[in-house]
Amino acid sequence: MGSAPNMVRSLLVIGALMALIWFMTPRVNTLGGPVVDVHGTALTVAKDSGWPISEAVDLPQDWKTTSARYVKGTDGLLTWHAGYQAPSGNYVAVEQTRDATRGWVEAQTNRARRTGELQIGGTTWIKYERGGKVQNSLVDRRTDPGELTTLLTGTATFEEMTFVAEHLGPVKP
Repeated sequence: MGSAPNMVRSLLVIGALMALIWFMTPRVNTLGGPVVDVHGTALTVAKDSGWPISEAVDLPQDWKTTSARYVKGTDGLLTWHAGYQAPSGNYVAVEQTRDATRGWVEAQTNRARRTGELQIGGTTWIKYERGGKVQNSLVDRRTDPGELTTLLTGTATFEEMTFVAEHLGPVKP
């Protein structure tokens, strides 16, 4: 017959073994997503679409690529998308489409309000800021037929977006 003190001792032994197993089990401190080949996807999109799309080139190693795709978006416009994560953890997406409509810009910026302009590398970018949910956007809006509009958007600061804009370059084989 067992007694209450024996049961308590058994529970303590089991608890000590569980704690030992817990502390000896290796764990991953951070989870990283799969490596995304933005350049390879960009080459395919540029070849298939004939568009002179851009990608962020020569970013430091602490910037991570998160996504790359070519999909139909608002107003049926095909859109090139490349996503990047800044060292701070903030996100910035590069979006490009030909003959952008007002609806496409509004959808990409989540109908944020226009708050000014920035000059980056000789290009005037329109600033959009969305209150409540953090979303900043920079838009290089082109209105001539056949031209690409470039839009940077995400949780990144305007300084981080400026950094990406300064690193945008044409896709080269």
